[in-house]
Amino acid sequence: MADEEPKPLTYIPEVILKKRKSNEEWAIKRRQQLEERNLRSKQNKAFNLKTAEQYIQEYRNRELDLIQMKHRGKKRKLSLETLDSKLLFVIRIQGKNDMHPKTRKILYFLRLRKIFDGVLVKANEGILEMLQKVEPYVAYGYPNLKNVRELIYKKGFAKIEGQKVPLTDNNIIEQALGKHGIMCIEDIVHEIANVGPHFKEVNSFLWPFTLNKPEGGFQGKKKLFKEGGDAGNRGDKINELIGKMN
Repeated sequence: MADEEPKPLTYIPEVILKKRKSNEEWAIKRRQQLEERNLRSKQNKAFNLKTAEQYIQEYRNRELDLIQMKHRGKKRKLSLETLDSKLLFVIRIQGKNDMHPKTRKILYFLRLRKIFDGVLVKANEGILEMLQKVEPYVAYGYPNLKNVRELIYKKGFAKIEGQKVPLTDNNIIEQALGKHGIMCIEDIVHEIANVGPHFKEVNSFLWPFTLNKPEGGFQGKKKLFKEGGDAGNRGDKINELIGKMN
């Protein structure tokens, strides 16, 4: 029987060969990426896995925070008569580590949901009592007119139907506050700085200020300013801190 002639090789265009090679390389690279991602996920889970001792320590720290808050609440109350101004600027300077839910609730009521959030408040007995309870987590004092103006012009946002809206259009201000005689940004500055009759409405209209971390940061401890730390009442010295964070 005669030998069969070999079949001719099928010609495959070079462009298809290059595409196959590219697909194979992409598949290998993709497989490596998935393997690396799975490995990182396992490592993160292992890293985030807390021991029973860590959970117990966190619970104890939070309970200690609650006890300390209650002690601060029993101290001699801050007096409105001793304040140099009815207007206070409050900055949250501590995160949520070791924080009891009741402490967090007060900070949220003050609209200080995140570290370096700042709010302007009208001093009254209720506000002073809350500040005393959360004193290690905040810095506060009397803002001057210059800083009130700069905060509102540079960092000011309006709260419109739950949305954060830039204060770039006086029409927004007039629509929301025109019935109170507040027509523009300068009217807002005047009402806030002077703690006017419509302070509550104007302040509710303003979104909490988002400040920058000061150069060098904070000491990280909950030590009071009068004792050499960062927290608590700074009086007029709050203006220096605002300048560093604005």
